Amino acid sequence: MQARGKIFDDISQLMTNAMGVAQGAREEAETAMKSMLDRWLADRDLVTREEFDAVRAMAQKVREENEALKARIEALEAKG
Repeated sequence: MQARGKIFDDISQLMTNAMGVAQGAREEAETAMKSMLDRWLADRDLVTREEFDAVRAMAQKVREENEALKARIEALEAKG
């Protein structure tokens, strides 16, 4: 009976170790894929979402400033 319990303990330990190895392999594969995808995207001269959002916000601000300047010019022309 003692040997049977030892076998189950050994199998349990083996399965636990195998799960740890599988988890490590999965994380390593994810890291490698992310790195490959990052390099692929960088080679394509694409912008990140953060860069796009920053440029869009700057463009919106410039549009608003242009509208304000246009209104100011029109007001000055109306006076003159």
